Amino acid sequence: MSTFPAPAFETKIVAPGDLPARLAQLPRPLVFTNGCFDILHRGHVTLLGQARALGAAMVVALNTDASVKRLGKGDDRPVNTLADRLAVMAALECVSLVTWFDEDTPIARILDCRPDVLVKGGDWPVDKIVGNKEVAGWGGKVVSIPFIHQKSTTALLEKIRRL
Repeated sequence: MSTFPAPAFETKIVAPGDLPARLAQLPRPLVFTNGCFDILHRGHVTLLGQARALGAAMVVALNTDASVKRLGKGDDRPVNTLADRLAVMAALECVSLVTWFDEDTPIARILDCRPDVLVKGGDWPVDKIVGNKEVAGWGGKVVSIPFIHQKSTTALLEKIRRL
């Protein structure tokens, strides 16, 4: 057992049931995004930084391991467990809170958070982003941020396998 305290960023990891109390402490406008974020790369952190710039706080919801598997990204995905992915995401300065969802879509977390800004990467047209109608319905905006760096975890894993 370590004699060092747990890193402060771990307090940003919030179980879905505890979200309401923690959300009340965040400044608005609130940004929400979601994804697997299996092996964090430059494309991810660029998107996250750009998303966070659209508001005063940001919540990121991660797919659980079972949810990632249902996406059909491969038998060996996710590479990193949910607990590890949550910790890495929480360590990022631009992330205010990180939570998770086990369903096939993040709609329950979106409804829990009622974000002012809903963000996905440029491979998602706004009309296909889960939660777009709900967020627009309460006066929020939905943004698809174009990719600056053409990176993907799938491509990174393929490169590693060729080595």
